[in-house]
Amino acid sequence: MNEKKPLLEVRNLWVKLPDEEEFILRGFELTVHAGEVHALMGPNGSGKSTLAKVLAGHPGYEVTEGEVLFNGENLLEMEPDERARAGLFLAFQYPMEVPGVTIANFLRLAYQRRFNKEVKYTEFYKILLQHLKRLEMDASFAARPVNEGFSGGEKKRFEIVQMSLLEPTLAVLDETDSGLDIDALKVVANGVNAMRSPERAFLVITHYQRILNYITPDYVHVMVDGRIVRSGDARLALELEEKGYDWVRNELATAGA
Repeated sequence: MNEKKPLLEVRNLWVKLPDEEEFILRGFELTVHAGEVHALMGPNGSGKSTLAKVLAGHPGYEVTEGEVLFNGENLLEMEPDERARAGLFLAFQYPMEVPGVTIANFLRLAYQRRFNKEVKYTEFYKILLQHLKRLEMDASFAARPVNEGFSGGEKKRFEIVQMSLLEPTLAVLDETDSGLDIDALKVVANGVNAMRSPERAFLVITHYQRILNYITPDYVHVMVDGRIVRSGDARLALELEEKGYDWVRNELATAGA
């Protein structure tokens, strides 16, 4: 059993949209330690992306009950930028375009905020080129507006460039594999695997098992109707791939859960 202090603790979390009665997350609980990779799987509408957004501080959700501790601190009391500076990173399912802001300027500002230090543009540019090269992105991307005109695969690679550069303590990947062809998937997975360390944890949110062929999780959790209903090791993802999510739903119905 891992006796170290958890990096992330989510306890009895209840979340809904404002002015809505129905809850999206219903008593959700999860514990993640440094050095671990957790895969969170589930069908559409199960609450996976809602969890990711709540962790990052999206203002469009209402937390009515529960707590989230990150390195022992109350994450829910932090502003989104405070969470990022504390070492939380979210790779978006649908990365946004930021017209008029170049990748170099955008990431230099983020880098300086994350590590609380000023970095000259020429010095930062050299650092950025190293990270772009790792994700097989041309140096010309540094001068392009953030995600503007990028293909789906380029957007996802750029998310991993950001993660690599900012060196988060906890990286949440919200369906980063969505829309990727096999080559782009391998590049993204290699970028994640290169960052695995005893000091860092990952929460990989996905519908499908295929990304887990390249990023081997320590734990796999199945989420249905706003809560985790089954957990296991990497073999659970293979079982889901074979039997589908109806298998889990049917077991829950049989058990009266």
